[in-house]
Parts: sequence; C-alpha cells; structure tokens
Amino acid sequence: MNDPRHDDKTTGLEGPNAPLHRRGIKSYVLRAGRTTQAQTRGLEEVWPRLGLTLADGRQDLDALFGRQAPRVLEVGFGMGGSLIEQAERHPGTDFIGIEVHAPGVGKLLDEADKRGLTNLRVYREDALAVLEQCLPEASLDTLQLFFPDPWPKKKHHKRRIVQPAFVELVRGRLKPGGTLHMATDWQAYAEWMAEVMEAAPGFANTAGPETAPYVPRPEFRPLTKFEARGEKLGHGVWDLIFKRVD
Repeated sequence: MNDPRHDDKTTGLEGPNAPLHRRGIKSYVLRAGRTTQAQTRGLEEVWPRLGLTLADGRQDLDALFGRQAPRVLEVGFGMGGSLIEQAERHPGTDFIGIEVHAPGVGKLLDEADKRGLTNLRVYREDALAVLEQCLPEASLDTLQLFFPDPWPKKKHHKRRIVQPAFVELVRGRLKPGGTLHMATDWQAYAEWMAEVMEAAPGFANTAGPETAPYVPRPEFRPLTKFEARGEKLGHGVWDLIFKRVD
C-alpha cells in the first residue's frame, strides 16, 4: 500500500459471522496497468518459485521457508522497494509480502530473483483473506502497514483498512510480544490509527512519553523515494508501533 495509493473498498455487510474480508473491509481496488518486460518476467518465471495463493491453504511457515526464523508480513508493498531492501539487509528473517497490483508484484519478484533472495514469499491476494485463511495464529513477529490509502473524506473513513476488526485479526496472527508497525504521511489518519489502537484490547504502545503516541522512524524501516521527496517538501510522516501483550 505504498504510493501510488491503493483504494480500500467496502463490499457490503454480510452479517457478523461472515469472513472479515467480506464484512465491509477490502484492502484494494484492482486497477489496470501496464507491466514492463522485467515485471512480466517476474510474474511468469519467478512466481512459480516465490508466489503463494489462497488455494495453498494454511501455511506451515517453517516448512515453507525450510527453517525457523523471525517472520515479517508486509501488507501492501506497492512496487516492493522497501520490502526488497529489508529482505536483503536481514537474511536471517523471513518476509511475506501481500500486494494485488501486477506491476508491483512482478517488479518485486524480478528483483528478488536477481538478488538471489530466498527469504521472501509473495501473495497476490486480498490481505484480509490471507490473514484469515493462510497464516497460522501467533506465527508473525511483525506486521507492517506502510502508507495505506488514508481515505481522507469523512464519508469514506469506513473504507480505511485500520479498523477494530482488522486490528483484532492482526493480534491473533502476531506472536505474544509481536508488533504492528504502521506509518502514514496523513496526520489525520495517524490520529485515527492511534485512536483505534489505544482502544484495541491486547496491545500496548511502544512510544515513549516524549513522542507518544508516535515513534521516531526506526532505522529498520527503509526510507522510500516517496517519503524522501515529501521530507524535502516539509511533509510529515508518523510511525506507530504497538506490541501484542495479550
């Protein structure tokens, strides 16, 4: 969900027992877009090795990666630059990325193959469906949500992915002590995130009293080109990191 921004889209309520991804939160709208030769190579040649689908079912992550290691999931990686950088910088950690837009998925797969990365897997699916159907409980050390669509108009706030039901789903997939790390360049959305998280059971804010509810950008979160341009223009970015405590 890095810029170019995704559209979160609601699809109508189907009752409280319906899957979360069908109860009014959808993390994207598919958009037409051209793919480059390299992106097409990633989708066609690298996907069979690193790609995952809902049809693969609930994953045994140790079997998937062939080892035990810390696990990081990034929801909406955009064109994949940040995720590639993290996977290359931290070979001892396993990364799973979720993105629905073909150019971004193809670019990430092409880059992962060129750099020989083995600690990265990719879903091209609805993130909420992946969380519900594919990832075991208490299997993640970190979930990253960087620069999701802020849906700034009040009438569209219900379309924001950060909602109490989403946060509760994330809590179940995080290990005790695991973290939900969010970042946004929209202050109003940062305030929304903080409000939702402060009300969410089982989480504690890791921010110190000097900066709460936000934290300074951690060194381990790569600075995106979009963010760097914004900083030069004086735009703010807000990071929030909450730990699962129950």
